[in-house]
Amino acid sequence: METIIRPKVLFFDVNETLLDLTPMKKKIGDVLGGREDLLSLWFTTMLQYSLVASASGQYEHFGAIGAATLQMVAANNGITIPEQEARKTIDESLGGLLAHPDVKPALSSLREAGYKLVAFTNSSNEGVEKQFESAGLTTYFEERLSVEDVGKFKPFRETYDWGARKMKVKPQECMLIAAHGWDVAGALWAGWRAAFVSRLGQQIFPLAPKTEISVPDLKQVADILITYK
Repeated sequence: METIIRPKVLFFDVNETLLDLTPMKKKIGDVLGGREDLLSLWFTTMLQYSLVASASGQYEHFGAIGAATLQMVAANNGITIPEQEARKTIDESLGGLLAHPDVKPALSSLREAGYKLVAFTNSSNEGVEKQFESAGLTTYFEERLSVEDVGKFKPFRETYDWGARKMKVKPQECMLIAAHGWDVAGALWAGWRAAFVSRLGQQIFPLAPKTEISVPDLKQVADILITYK
């Protein structure tokens, strides 16, 4: 059996990878006139405009972009949401999420196996701190890295380079664990290793380099990584 060398640092995406976004459907749906089906469109639009900001050399907190794009999606469906209401909705939606059932057992196994765990998120520093406190995830991670400190969202290559430098490791010593094909692709193109968690509705980008691990849940990712030497 082939011996696979362990990555020195495991970087975890937060929203959807660790935290279950399902409860957001009702809150977002309520302000969109009961249109819970628009959640995916809103989330995709939020990601799109986070990239627009980064590509243009600008930065706004993920929550601010989320509120602005919620207003955009609403307007396209004949709904008006005041800015203050949009911000409150996004802050409450992102702040009260719980971890997927497989998350804490997987993180515990990886810590016991000696891995260094780091959160790596597009959420702001304040946002991810609140999220982790609410979800009970704070003690599992040695560090939380927010793109707020580099001013550029994932999947820009500079952001992954910054994450590696921050943890004082080489790109090839990093592994991103994420449930988003775009995030995994960005990490791989930046010279990182990657594990894809195929949460419901998520797919690997076919044009990206081959992903080292691709399984349905985080527990299976942990089971594989524990066999590495």
